[in-house]
Amino acid sequence: MDPGRAVTVRVDNAHVYYRVYEDPAAGIKQLFSSGRTGRRYQTIRAVRGVSLDLHESETLGLIGSNGSGKSTLLAAMTGLLPLQSGRVLGRSRPSLLGVSAALRSALSGRRNILIGGLALGFTRAEVESRMDEIIDFAGLRAAIDRPLRTYSSGMRARLNFAIATARIPEILLIDEALSVGDEGFRARSAERIDEVRSAAGSVVLVSHNMAEIEASCDRVAWLDAGSLRAVGEPGEVVAAYLASDAAR
Repeated sequence: MDPGRAVTVRVDNAHVYYRVYEDPAAGIKQLFSSGRTGRRYQTIRAVRGVSLDLHESETLGLIGSNGSGKSTLLAAMTGLLPLQSGRVLGRSRPSLLGVSAALRSALSGRRNILIGGLALGFTRAEVESRMDEIIDFAGLRAAIDRPLRTYSSGMRARLNFAIATARIPEILLIDEALSVGDEGFRARSAERIDEVRSAAGSVVLVSHNMAEIEASCDRVAWLDAGSLRAVGEPGEVVAAYLASDAAR
């Protein structure tokens, strides 16, 4: 990466821990007879001392096996999860896109577009003028007036991507959200990502599709058990990952 490019996000020795609680005792009688009123838990060290810079006009791939800390790191970068220690510095707050993105299940896709557009700072008239473009980008013309609870996870992810990028964000974090569409949607998404980069924005792309990572990214970071194992050229890092036990 060109060292002269400005940094948009800096992750500095970030640690993220969280608790996973065990199932409660089988019954109230057992709980009281044990003399213990608290639930036992295990501390998960999901991100361990990660330091990483994201630059202008860069797409950074983030790879690793399931449970390696990728989604946790993205959530920490956007402020959704607190850090145990370390810091995340950003030029602006990143937009996080994922298959499990929070949309309003009881409302139609069309109403979600309106609410999401207003949240992005558009006026109602601006959202309505862009409505057809957003619907067609998501490929949801036939389903747009149905309640979101009837949508598949892929349909939700496509809608969320179309809404969130209706106004080009400065920093875009994508957690597997591009793997849920057909070839047409992936092509449209790639063009939108190029628009972010052309506007001196930055993208972090999490994917298990190594061909997509190599084709789309300028650099790749490999997370292994919460730690940063390698950062570098996409071909080199992907090859090392695929040759490791972590990829098996």
